[in-house]
Amino acid sequence: MAALECLGSPSVAVRLGSTTKTTAEKWRRHIVRQLKLRDKSQIMFQDVISAYVKLLERSSIIGYVARHPLQRSKESLSSEITEDANTVRVLRKTSGELAYQVVELQQAIRIKDSALDQQRDRMREVKRRLEEAQAEFWGLQARVEEVREENSALKQEYDAVLQRHRGMEATFRAEKVRGAELLEDLVQRKRLAAAHMNSRNEKRVRAREDNLKKELETAAMKKVDIDVGFGSGIPTEPASPKNETPEDSDRFHRRLFRSASAPRILDSIKELFEKKRRGNTVCSLEEDIYTPVGICLSARVPAKALHFLDAHELGINAVRFSPSSTLLATGGTDRVIKLWDVTAGMLCNRCSLDGSNEGITSIEFDPTGTKVLAASYDKSALYWSLDGCAPKFTLTGHSRKVTAAKFKCSLRHVVTGSADRTVKVWDLQRAACVQTIDVLSYCSDVVCSEYYIISGHYDRKIRFWDSRAASCTQEVPLQGKVTSLDLSPDHRQLLSCSRDECLQVVDLRMSNSRRTFRADGFKCGCDSTKAIFSPDGNYLAAGSADGAVYIWNVNSGNLETHLPGMHSSSVNALSWSVSGQYVVSVDKSRRAVLWSDF
Repeated sequence: MAALECLGSPSVAVRLGSTTKTTAEKWRRHIVRQLKLRDKSQIMFQDVISAYVKLLERSSIIGYVARHPLQRSKESLSSEITEDANTVRVLRKTSGELAYQVVELQQAIRIKDSALDQQRDRMREVKRRLEEAQAEFWGLQARVEEVREENSALKQEYDAVLQRHRGMEATFRAEKVRGAELLEDLVQRKRLAAAHMNSRNEKRVRAREDNLKKELETAAMKKVDIDVGFGSGIPTEPASPKNETPEDSDRFHRRLFRSASAPRILDSIKELFEKKRRGNTVCSLEEDIYTPVGICLSARVPAKALHFLDAHELGINAVRFSPSSTLLATGGTDRVIKLWDVTAGMLCNRCSLDGSNEGITSIEFDPTGTKVLAASYDKSALYWSLDGCAPKFTLTGHSRKVTAAKFKCSLRHVVTGSADRTVKVWDLQRAACVQTIDVLSYCSDVVCSEYYIISGHYDRKIRFWDSRAASCTQEVPLQGKVTSLDLSPDHRQLLSCSRDECLQVVDLRMSNSRRTFRADGFKCGCDSTKAIFSPDGNYLAAGSADGAVYIWNVNSGNLETHLPGMHSSSVNALSWSVSGQYVVSVDKSRRAVLWSDF
C-alpha cells in the first residue's frame, strides 16, 4: 500500500507520464525474454511465477497512471485504484493458474520426450535384435537346405540298403528252406542207414544163432572119444578094474565130456552175445556204459584255503568237479575251459578246451567223467570229449546267450536254458533240437529230473515243466530274480538262489514246504551267482558279493561257517567234490581257491 501511495503523488505521475509508452514496451520485451529464459532452463519455477505476478502488477499500475490525468481528485483516484487492485488480484490469480498450467504442460512434455527417447532406444534395440534374428533365420534356412540334401542322400542309401536287405532276406529264406530240406534228407538217410544196419545185424545175429544151434545139435549127436590123459594132472592109466563098476566108468566119461566141451560152448555163447551187443545200434554213445562213481557218505565243511591262483585271463563264471573228484573244469569270459588235476591239495593245469566264440556261462560233466558240456554267450552249447581239445559238436538254435546246459538222466539228451525265453531239449545222437519250450521270462538256470525240467527266471518264479508234454505243471514264486538252481543228490530237494539275498530249499515231495537261509553280510553279487548242495545234501554253499564263502547246515538252518579274505571281488560260482573233501570257489577277478578242512 505504501508503494501505491507513492505512485499516487503528482510528482511521480508527471515523471512517469512522459516515459509510459517506451517503458511499457521495454518491460514487456524484458518479461517475455525472461520468461523464455526461465522456460528454457526450467529452474526455480516458484521464483519465475512470483516475478511474473509482480511484473503484471507493475504493468497494471503503470497503465492505470497513463490512462488518468493528474488533475483528477484524490478520492476518484483512490476508488479507481481500488477497482484496479481488484482487477489486478483477479488477473494475478488467473495468470498464476495459467503459469502453473504452463509449467505442468511443459513437465508433461518433458516426460513425454523422455518416454519417446526410451521408445526410440527400445526401437533401436528391437531393430538390432530383428537383424540378428533375420541373420540367424537365413543361417538356419541354409542349414535346413543342407539337412534336406543330406536326408535325401541318406534316403537314397536307405532305399538301396533296404533293397539289398530284401534280396538277402529272400536268399536267406530260400537257403533256410533248402537247409531244412537237406537236414531232413540227411536225417532220413541216417534213419534208413540205421534201419538197414539194424536189419543186417539182426540177420547176422540170427544166422550166428542158427549156426550155433546147429553146432550144438551136431555136437550133441556125435560120440566123442576122450583121452583120459588129456590135460595135466589127470593120470593116464585107468583105475584098477577091481574097484571100478560099469556105472562109475560111465559117470566118469560123462564128467570128462562136460568139463572138456563146456568151456568151448560157453565161449561161443559169450562171443555171440558180445557180437549181438556190438551190433545193437539203439545207442552207440559211450555214455550208455556207466562207470562206478564215488558216493559221499559225509561231506567235510571246509575251514581253510589250500591253494589259490589266477586260473584265467579274465573273470571266471563257472566251475565243476568231475565225478572222480580228481579233475576240475573252470570256464570264464576268456572263451576257454581249463581242466585242472587236483593232487596233493593243489590245482595243476592239464589242458584247455577251445571252440567257444564267447564267454562260458556253465559247465557240466557226464557221469562217466569223460564228456564236458558247456553253455556259452555265443548262443550255443558245446560238447567235448576229454580225448580232444576241439568240441565234438555244437548245439546252435538259441537267439540269445545260453545261460545253462545240463544232461538229462538218460544222458542221450541235453537241456539248455537261454535269455531268449526258451528251454530246448537236444538229441545228442542227431545233435539237433527235438523240443522247444516257450517260457515267459529270461531263463537263468535249469535242472533236470527223470520226467521234469525245472527252470529259474528273472520274473521271480521257478517253473516245473513236464518234459513229455512240454507243459508247465507248477510255478513257485520268490521274492527276487532267480540266479541259480541245484538239486540235492537224492533229487528230493531244490535249492534256489535269488537277488533278495537269500537261499531257499523247496521240498519237491511237498512243494509248499520251504526253508529260507540268510546270513549277515551275505549278498548275491550278480544275476548269475551259483549256490550248490554238498554231495551228501547236508550243507548249502554260496559266494557273496564281498568275496566270502558262506556255508549253511540244511538240517539246523544255521550258518555253519564263513570263509572270507581269499577273494577280492564277487564270488560267481562254487563246486563241491563228489568225495566231499574239496570245495572250489571262483570270482570275477579270475581267481580260483581250493578249500578243505585240513
